[in-house]
Amino acid sequence: MSTVTAKILVTGFEPFGGMAVNPTQQIVEGIGERPLPGIELRTAVLPVEYDECLRVVLAEIDRLEPDAVIACGLAAGRTAVTPERIAVNVKDTASDQSIADNAGRRPEDERISDGPDGIFGTLPIRAIQQALVSAGVPSSISNTAGTYICNNTMYGILDHLRRRDSRALAGFVHFPASTEMAAADPRLASLPLETMERALLISVETVAEYVGSLSDDLAGSSGL
Repeated sequence: MSTVTAKILVTGFEPFGGMAVNPTQQIVEGIGERPLPGIELRTAVLPVEYDECLRVVLAEIDRLEPDAVIACGLAAGRTAVTPERIAVNVKDTASDQSIADNAGRRPEDERISDGPDGIFGTLPIRAIQQALVSAGVPSSISNTAGTYICNNTMYGILDHLRRRDSRALAGFVHFPASTEMAAADPRLASLPLETMERALLISVETVAEYVGSLSDDLAGSSGL
């Protein structure tokens, strides 16, 4: 029996904006069925609602106390898998998306919390990006998660962990549309679902290795 070296929570989103599917829901549910040596994997699919998505994911974080949280979202139109560098403290459909959330909300220029204006993610995004490219998956680091539900979720998770002085890592990875979605709109940049599921697995494994290296460093510094 393998020893668990990292407990990781991975989240995706339900469909939104009239779309029949959301590939992040599909890939998160797909990897949730796979045993990963040394990794205790937990998954959740979040509602595309500004307040409710945070209520659900923060409750899961408090319940599971993971070592890392990888939140995933759809960025239709992007051509690569893009780990996000930073989240900003604003929810605003006017400057990012023309659609309301699934509860019909269209906030403009609202702060997410009374926290900092921006919070950097703590996942090893460069290592993730390089691992994906090495595996033949198009990937680049993104410097904006937008101002819609994905940014809202990334910021909320990081702010929650910051307030609790948690050492858990957290961040966000955006995925392109799937080939299934592009069948309805051939102009839409896309990747096959199988490629995106493989990309998510690589991301999880990369984060687990990083968590393990941090644990080794802590053990070494304490003389254990």
